[in-house]
This record gives sequence, structure tokens and C-alpha cells, in this order.
Amino acid sequence: MVKISELTHYTQQLMLVERFKDYCPNGLQIEGRQDILKIVTGVTASMALLEAAQQANADIILVHHGYFWRSEDARIVGIKRNRIAYLMKHDLNLMAYHLPLDAHPELGNNVQFGKLLGLNAIDYAGDENLVAYAELENAITLADLLQKIEDRLQRSAMVIGDKNKMIKKVAWCTGAAQGYIETAAAIGADVYISGEISEQTTHQALETGVVYISAGHHATERYGIQALGEHLAAKFNLEHQFIDINNPV
Repeated sequence: MVKISELTHYTQQLMLVERFKDYCPNGLQIEGRQDILKIVTGVTASMALLEAAQQANADIILVHHGYFWRSEDARIVGIKRNRIAYLMKHDLNLMAYHLPLDAHPELGNNVQFGKLLGLNAIDYAGDENLVAYAELENAITLADLLQKIEDRLQRSAMVIGDKNKMIKKVAWCTGAAQGYIETAAAIGADVYISGEISEQTTHQALETGVVYISAGHHATERYGIQALGEHLAAKFNLEHQFIDINNPV
């Protein structure tokens, strides 16, 4: 067992929160019970995750996508009211880490997604060093890389580019990071992988010559939160359970 104050202090230091200018508060967002025995992790603090965590006897819910985003309506009404009311009714803590979890050098989404694909980042680029990249030992076709991605994620991906193209340098950033495709082009990447795609991404891929793979926002961001949950569970001798609330985006 650990007190929420001790868990919060340790995790804030671990995640290097002060390095980041983020779109939301990182750390404890909703305070609940003081004694923590079980962590439930998930990607997004949706009502479905909150209810599943309560059924699983969680004391704290740890997510990548929490609440209180910049420029959103500050009023506690509608969906926001229902979620917060549920957490408070059941005395549940909610902790969230956004950019710090994407970029963490050991537990982060980018590192963990790379490991899933057998990619070890050699360096980082872009804002907050969010774009990871690696050199393959031997070039492979885009079709082969795509097959590996789809096998690992258990879902299809959208591709802009020639599947016969040979791939040597791979860049990636999980989530909604399609805007970094020109960063990937600047470092000489053959392919850039992220979660979502925008209308302009197609044109940027074709005009830069960088293949773009949209592999799913939720799908690419399932791994950092699990790694963080496992780390905290081992550190404080807690129970940990990851709950995957499926999302096709």
C-alpha cells in the first residue's frame, strides 16, 4: 500500500513533468481515497473506463488522456460533470500524463511503440523531442513493414505511399502527431508512422516523398501507460491491471 501523496510525488519526478509545456495538467487531476492498493491503467478516462475500473476495485485510474484540456469549456456540465461525479462518488483518484508519457525515454509511448515493432530509437527530433527515429539493419519493403505493424496492433492501417518502396529509416510519433511529417522529411526518413491522418497529410506525404502510415491514435498509445503502471506497481508493491476500452480511431 502507498499513500496517494507519495505516489503522486514520485510519479511527478519520474515523468519529468516540469520539462513540458502541455495542453492539460499532468499528475493527479481528481483526488480520491488516500490509500492505494490497486492501479487500473487505460488510454482515455472515458466513462466506460471509469466504470470498468470501479468494477475491478481500483483505487486509482492512471491514463494518458485525462481532463481539463486547454481552451475547453471550464464549466462542470454534461459529460464532464458525469465523469467527475462518478469519480467522486466512488472516491477514485484520477492521474493523467500526456506529453511527459509520450516522450519518456524508458516508459514513454514512443519508446514502447518502437519496442513493439522492434525499433530502437537512435535519436529524437521535433518539438519536445517527440519524433523518434531508427535505422533498420537491412532495408525492407513498405509492404513488409506494414504487415508487421498490422500484426502487432491487430488492426489495419491507412497508408499513403508505394508499398513496393524500400524502407531503411523509420520515424514515428504516436497519437495525433501527423503534423510532424515534415520533421520526418527533414531528418531523411523513408516512412513516418503516427496515429491519425488529416486531409493535408496526404499531400505532404506525396510532395515530400515520405510514406505516411496512420496506425490509430488509440492503438499506438496503449503501451506507455501499461509500462508506467507496471513500473509503479513494482516500485510500491501494488496490483496493476490494464483495461483496454476499444476505440477504432
